[in-house]
Amino acid sequence: MAELIYHGSNQKVENPKILIQGFYKDFGYGFYCTKLEKQAIRWASIKRNPHIVNIYEYEQNSDLNTKIFPEMTEEWLDFIADCRTGKEHNFDIVEGPMADDTIWDYVEDFLANRISRAAFWELAKFKHPTHQILFCTEKSLQTITFLRSYEV
Repeated sequence: MAELIYHGSNQKVENPKILIQGFYKDFGYGFYCTKLEKQAIRWASIKRNPHIVNIYEYEQNSDLNTKIFPEMTEEWLDFIADCRTGKEHNFDIVEGPMADDTIWDYVEDFLANRISRAAFWELAKFKHPTHQILFCTEKSLQTITFLRSYEV
């Protein structure tokens, strides 16, 4: 069953590409989208003008190597810590909650032993729901179809 996903940008992205640049991100390098239109609007609004939300249809493919984190868990925390410090993985698609700037501050504190794992979870549980889906390989990009975009 196909579902809508969104990508916030400063341009119309009809043909997404796997980008390997900049700082390490939650799930590694690739093309990030979300199921939450409001979140894509936030992503677009922090880019330079214009602020564009791209809409895609996503059709899951069980042949791809996919990792899904339904919620923030110990495994999710360890995975993000690894990715944010440059460790690579072999998934085609990774999906789950975001470690936004505030959560990432908590992750850094945890990695530096400034807070305990238990303290991390106490702080993290008060954050609003987030979602991201990362397309990590060219093969994974074949699961999405550009529908339209709009400026915010």
